[in-house]
Amino acid sequence: MMFATIYLPNFYLQAAIRHQPELHSKPVALIEEQERKPVIIQLNEVAEKAGIQKGMTPSQALGRCLRVVIKARAHTQEKSMQEILIHYAFTLSPFVEATASGICTIQFTDNRNLSEKVSRVIHQLAQCDIAAQAAIAPTPDSSFLAAHLARPVLQINDAKEFLGPLPIETLGKSSPAFC
Repeated sequence: MMFATIYLPNFYLQAAIRHQPELHSKPVALIEEQERKPVIIQLNEVAEKAGIQKGMTPSQALGRCLRVVIKARAHTQEKSMQEILIHYAFTLSPFVEATASGICTIQFTDNRNLSEKVSRVIHQLAQCDIAAQAAIAPTPDSSFLAAHLARPVLQINDAKEFLGPLPIETLGKSSPAFC
């Protein structure tokens, strides 16, 4: 039996700017507007290179880079993107779990051509302007960890062999709280 995890990096940010391709090359930071004191919860690589970090206030981010675009979470778009993710996951197997926002786990009963099948879904998501990466592994946990390292699809057949050389920091970076 094999499992796959499909992971949408920076899920909340992707949802907020999905239909604004002109923002993909600009520094963009995302806040949760509902918070008493909004802070940046996700940011793109351009914003990161400009010195902006998670946890900063919008004014601190603007202090680092005046060109930064501050966006609020887009809950409706998040729901839509999650539904698209689940739809395509179900094209792979009837055994799908919405693990977290922007993450789903698939259990396979037929292990033939898994990389090819999962790559097809990653390509279909890209056609919907959704960046995704996925991993296939013998356990759900190892597929989850590997999905964070996939570019865009990674298949591992021996979880111990794969996980052994990984630095412990990888585990912290890929825990659901940091996705």
